[in-house]
Amino acid sequence: MSAFLGIDTGGTFTDFVLVEGGRLRIHKELSTPAAPEQAILRGIAALGLVPTGLNGPLAIVHGSTVATNAVLEGKGARTAFVTNRGFRDLLTIGRQARPELYNLQPLPPTPPVPEALCLETGGRLGADGSLLDPLSEADIATLLAQLEALAPQSVAITFLFSFRDPSHERALAAALPDSLFVCCSADVLPEIREVERATATWLNAYVGPLMQGYLRRLAHAVVPARLTVMQSSGLACAPAYAGRHAVNLLLSGPAGGLQGARMIAAGIGCERVLTFDMGGTSTDVAMIDGELVLTTEGRIGPYPVGVPMVDLHTIGAGGGSIASVDEGGLLHVGPASAGARPGPACYGLGGTLPTVTDAHLLLGRLPAEARLAGSLALDRDAAARAFAPLAAALGGLSVLDAARGVIELVNAHMHQALRVISVARGSDPRDATLLSFGGAGGLHVCELADSLGMRSALVPAAAGVLSALGMLAVGPGRQLSYSLRARLADVEVRVLLAAFERLVAQGQTELAAEGVTAAELAVARSVDLCYEGQSSTLNLPWLEVDTLTGAFHAAHAARYGHRLDAPVQLVALRVRLQAAAPSVDLPQHVPPTHAAACAHSAVHGVPDPVPVWQRADLPAGLALPGPLIVIDAISTTWVAPGWAASVDGHGHLRLSKADCAPRAESAKMRVDLV
Repeated sequence: MSAFLGIDTGGTFTDFVLVEGGRLRIHKELSTPAAPEQAILRGIAALGLVPTGLNGPLAIVHGSTVATNAVLEGKGARTAFVTNRGFRDLLTIGRQARPELYNLQPLPPTPPVPEALCLETGGRLGADGSLLDPLSEADIATLLAQLEALAPQSVAITFLFSFRDPSHERALAAALPDSLFVCCSADVLPEIREVERATATWLNAYVGPLMQGYLRRLAHAVVPARLTVMQSSGLACAPAYAGRHAVNLLLSGPAGGLQGARMIAAGIGCERVLTFDMGGTSTDVAMIDGELVLTTEGRIGPYPVGVPMVDLHTIGAGGGSIASVDEGGLLHVGPASAGARPGPACYGLGGTLPTVTDAHLLLGRLPAEARLAGSLALDRDAAARAFAPLAAALGGLSVLDAARGVIELVNAHMHQALRVISVARGSDPRDATLLSFGGAGGLHVCELADSLGMRSALVPAAAGVLSALGMLAVGPGRQLSYSLRARLADVEVRVLLAAFERLVAQGQTELAAEGVTAAELAVARSVDLCYEGQSSTLNLPWLEVDTLTGAFHAAHAARYGHRLDAPVQLVALRVRLQAAAPSVDLPQHVPPTHAAACAHSAVHGVPDPVPVWQRADLPAGLALPGPLIVIDAISTTWVAPGWAASVDGHGHLRLSKADCAPRAESAKMRVDLV
């Protein structure tokens, strides 16, 4: 019997979900950012999985925010950027976008790569693929001498139009020492748009040594278990491939969360959900309408990332987000986070700054007797001490009023993020379900749903570890692309089909090396299109050319509210190859035969103590009116006044506005329970 283990490494906790024989076990460890594999190995040992599964082979799927955090914190490898003569400032200039449109004296942004590490050489192609400046032996010798003097850890090679002919990039890469981590833009992102291609290649080189080293150590340590890694596109791959293509891991953890949300939503027949993943450091939001949506216009911090990734919006607001007051007396929450250590003040690990988690504890929404991750006791006095200076800086507010202000401000940030992913894209959230997960999500879900006019919400049974559970819902695969810019009406279909087949063959070859046969793969073909003269594209499934033109007009009108009388231009071909996910049997919720007694706790702003229920003690189908608190080993849910909560047959917590909540079977039963 096989065991399946999903692992999600976050900024604060590393989550584990083990499924074996219809039994699900959950575990959490505090993350170890300096060496992420240490927390993973401790968790595996705590689950009794060393050196194999409990009763058979062990399959591990791992997702991580390690690459993302390295980029955002500026802790990647010392990287040299090599490009053609005259273009060394390519990354520094970028698209010349101004983040503050009306600032007449903007500060220049810090260049991604210091000027001294930006090098030039030959090998330049024209837009048609013709050679304009050859790469000579003298060029290579000069570059080798420069790199020896600069002593970088990695090298990012980006030549102009190299997606048309990658031979010059690869020739240079072959001449560089084996001690360097070297990547070519033609391998990382073989697409038009030099800035995006160069940035993706630099990011790959910047975090590649870090990811390659830790994944290699992890894969070796868990032998004989089979380890695969979640990519930003929602597909799994082997550790060796992941280490070489680290830019594809920048949304690895969040992709697992969205896969888990899609699986949960599909399992209960809920097609359209707005997802809300609040962890310790950040909050990710996305819209799922049946399938995950991918984008090639994502960003990590200030950097564009052209590789395919799940389409979500991220803000620096989490349970560990630090509250502060600026010189003008204005309250801020995040993006700085207390992280795993020292963490929020209430963790008792040395933290002294006020955080969102401390605010919930002070307000009573997080009961003082709760145990985070099943074992971490909370220190309310430490939270109060952390909030006292903040309350004083806010004009002498009480500690409780300051805590309430922090919650209202972080809710406002997350409300805006949810609008960006829904309303700003022409999608009305009111007829969707707000699916909340992450360790801190349930504490905010009702107020956020209210702010968007939503009538229903869902907190899954494994909400606190849903990203780790989602790792088990994917199979191995590849997302490949090829730039082919031309008017759609002028392109020969046989040329397109031949290009598609080359991509399919490439993906099949790569996956065969990971033990996946061509017969196991489902293949989806799509194209990026735009109107001639536009820079933004829309991705549509491949159809006959005439049908595709009409489909693009309709898609453009649906997204932007209008269509143009202009030629449709083809920009890129894309192929997605995916094997089926392993069959993982999740346990069913077994409701209690009778309701257990519940505790009560004082909550700031509520006149009477509110019921505090263990989720496992709630009978399936019974609606309990808020305010109340529902806790389990890995998450806490605050059911606000005006909302009602019930547990379904899967163990998921269904939340609805009280006027549309399902009725209890009898009034007497409700009295007995409450």
